[in-house]
Amino acid sequence: MGTSRQPRWRKKIRPVSRWLPGFARLATIVLLVALSIFVALRVAAPYLISTSLVRSGIEDVLSKWTGYQAEIAGRPVVEFWPTPRITLSQVSIRQKSGDKRLLGTIEGLSAEFNLIDAIRGRTSFHEFHLLRPNLQLTRETSGMIDWTNEGLLAKAITEVREEGGKQVLEKNLDAKIGAITVEDGTLDVADVGSGKTYRFEGVMADVSWRRLSSPITAVLIARTSGQDLKLDFSSRSPLLIFGGKSAEFTASLTSKLLTARFVGVANISRLFDLSGNLALNIPDLPALLTWADRSLPGIANLKAFSIETDVASAANGFRFNTVSLGMNGANATGVMDVSFPPGKRAKLGGTLAFDQINFRSLFDAFVLRLAAGEASATPTGGALQKLDLDLRLSAKQAQVDPFTLSDVGASIIVSSNEAKFDIGDSEFEGGTLTAHLEAMRGDFDGGGRLQLSIRGADFGGLIERLQLKGPLPLSTGSLDLSMRTVLPLWKASLSDVTGRISFHAASGTLPGFDAEAVRREAARTDFFPLSAVSHSGFAFDRFDFTADIADGAAEVHGARIEGARETLVLSGVIPYRSAGLALSGSIEATDPTQANSLPPLPFFVGGSWPDPVISPAPVTQQGATR
Repeated sequence: MGTSRQPRWRKKIRPVSRWLPGFARLATIVLLVALSIFVALRVAAPYLISTSLVRSGIEDVLSKWTGYQAEIAGRPVVEFWPTPRITLSQVSIRQKSGDKRLLGTIEGLSAEFNLIDAIRGRTSFHEFHLLRPNLQLTRETSGMIDWTNEGLLAKAITEVREEGGKQVLEKNLDAKIGAITVEDGTLDVADVGSGKTYRFEGVMADVSWRRLSSPITAVLIARTSGQDLKLDFSSRSPLLIFGGKSAEFTASLTSKLLTARFVGVANISRLFDLSGNLALNIPDLPALLTWADRSLPGIANLKAFSIETDVASAANGFRFNTVSLGMNGANATGVMDVSFPPGKRAKLGGTLAFDQINFRSLFDAFVLRLAAGEASATPTGGALQKLDLDLRLSAKQAQVDPFTLSDVGASIIVSSNEAKFDIGDSEFEGGTLTAHLEAMRGDFDGGGRLQLSIRGADFGGLIERLQLKGPLPLSTGSLDLSMRTVLPLWKASLSDVTGRISFHAASGTLPGFDAEAVRREAARTDFFPLSAVSHSGFAFDRFDFTADIADGAAEVHGARIEGARETLVLSGVIPYRSAGLALSGSIEATDPTQANSLPPLPFFVGGSWPDPVISPAPVTQQGATR
């Protein structure tokens, strides 16, 4: 009829505006009732709950937990707003029998409790807060803390078992805990093994542990020996950890002196039961050793040290895989292992590949001179004197101040009687270099020896780059060095070594020596500085130099430098302790048939390096010295 009907199903729907007010009224009533009950309980609680009941309840809880006798000297304070909480003061925890040894004291202890349970005459507590607790614990030689066997915590630690990688605890032992906070505490741990007591002050802790069978997370901050430490710890199986059983956990330690992190499975009583990832960073190793009241001789040059690795227990030791090592900015990767065989010296071995390395830092890192050090040796290196090494090293670049090597292959072997460092292969100034350093028994008080061999190196470029002064050969040549000392290496100086050095080269130049200028000056004066007359070099086709080293001096045996027309011959002594010179020499014809046109010119060399003084030796017409 010109109008359309609305569908019947639309007429059955009630608009929101019609049913919403009813729902709001119901919700409001429910909230008001709940709030009224809440307020009523808080107002009536002081009249319904006995303070002595709450106090005795928390005493029982402490005694039950620790297995010791809890004593409360201060008057308890019970608050009901905003949550029911009891605060106790002057709490002490003592052994129940015997000498009633004091475990600790707590200046203030507060905990929340369940209001309904308290009205019913029962007490249950959670959210504990400890103010200035002072606790004394003992670490046994096994590595375990001396938990009493009578407390609930100790019983749970004893009875817990591992199933499927998780801890399992019987229900009658699975108590509620909640959160525990500690403010300004003090902890003394007496270590039976070392006989030392470690004191931690200003302890702040925040522990979240819902039930004994639940995972735990904890953050602890403390100060010891003047340094602040922060420990973060978490584990799905804390009871297994505390009971000296193997379990998974994560722990990190942070301070200004070091940072360390471990993620994996470990056992706090048996360190050989270990598997996980370990990271350690020490920005200032000497400072850390000073703080720990330890010292290692020569370690000052090893400033920074870091390592990150996957670690796993092996037979009597550990295996370190995918090692990432850092020392003073040098980085290395590789594998390592350390073993502690019964009745024998500990041994560290492995293979490391460096991008670059300073061998001085490496020597300090492993303190080679401490090999098998005797107890009376000086200096002492403590535990490192009982450590053997067997390391294989490679480096793209290595610094041996003031020299630089590349593509280096080296090894360090330290045993009970000797220590050896070998550079088996390396590139040096366009040639090759090999070296062998060996030190003897004790704190190397048996002395040591060094052998060095260089082949085909550009000594000319090296001399110019190091800006060495004086008449030194600019050429490509070979050097052999063999030195020995009978004194401990940490005492020996250049004056205390003996040995031999030899240098051989083909064509090159001896700068600062002009043979013709020397002949002219020798004809008119009795002595003159070499630098005053030699403004050009002496080209040679062969250079041979050999000297024996002893008592701070080098004795030169017939050094011969052959040029195309003339040859320079030297012999004598170079007292290098005083940079002095005491040599005799001559300039003579390379070809004996040219002796008439180039007669021999004998001379003496004195003064000091790098500016020697030439004094021509008078000769007869037959060539003999007058």
